Amino acid sequence: MRLFCICLITLFVLFPMHASATEFRGLFEPHRVIKIGSPSEGILETVDVDRGFFIRKGQVLARLQSGVERANMQLALERAEMEGSIKEKQASSVLFQGKKTRIERLYKKQLASPSEMEEAEANRIVSEMQLKEALENKRLAELEYKHCTEIIKRLIITSPVNGVVVERFLSPGEYVRDQPVVKIAEIDPLNIEVIIPAVQYNSVKVGMHATIIPEAPLSGRYTAVVKVVDRVVDAASGTFGVRLEMPNPSYRLLAGLKCKVILPGK
Repeated sequence: MRLFCICLITLFVLFPMHASATEFRGLFEPHRVIKIGSPSEGILETVDVDRGFFIRKGQVLARLQSGVERANMQLALERAEMEGSIKEKQASSVLFQGKKTRIERLYKKQLASPSEMEEAEANRIVSEMQLKEALENKRLAELEYKHCTEIIKRLIITSPVNGVVVERFLSPGEYVRDQPVVKIAEIDPLNIEVIIPAVQYNSVKVGMHATIIPEAPLSGRYTAVVKVVDRVVDAASGTFGVRLEMPNPSYRLLAGLKCKVILPGK
């Protein structure tokens, strides 16, 4: 029995079931940090967020002054909704079409002259052209209204992502040109940056799962996935970088904190 136990221990030493996991130090970082400006120049009317605000994709962050643009939009809307000219031209077209039909019948019976026939046909054509022009003017007014609407949209700054405001650069009353208004960090998911010795390069693969243990004041164990493995090794330090990605839907984990990253062995 003693001999059997010695042999069994020897087998586990010489042929282990799996290599032990390896622990590294990592750092939580935002998935993206975006400086958001305005596509149009102008004076800020409102800035609706400040540092530390949690925001959703599409949420309004700031607005530029748009009094003139809104007045133009309302004018274009009124023009687009005008129906009087079209109804008048439609009535004229029906009237002259009826006259032309009656003159044509009389002409066939030789009760109307060729000049009357020509005049009736000319009036019909003119009325149709006037109706067409009225319809085109309405279409142009609708396009002008759409154009004004798009201009108004460009004066409203919205968030392209879910995240948290890291910094606000401008306040209401300031002029916006090329500078950002706010900076937003997308923290769901989080990136985890790790530096690993070059001798372990072949042990880390994209798609590999790792266990993450955040430092105090946070706790718990989480799972992250390797997304990026650098293909260039730093010659001075003999290390390479790895980026992992981890969901953070409740924003419980904080960017900037350190953590332990436990990668599985081979």
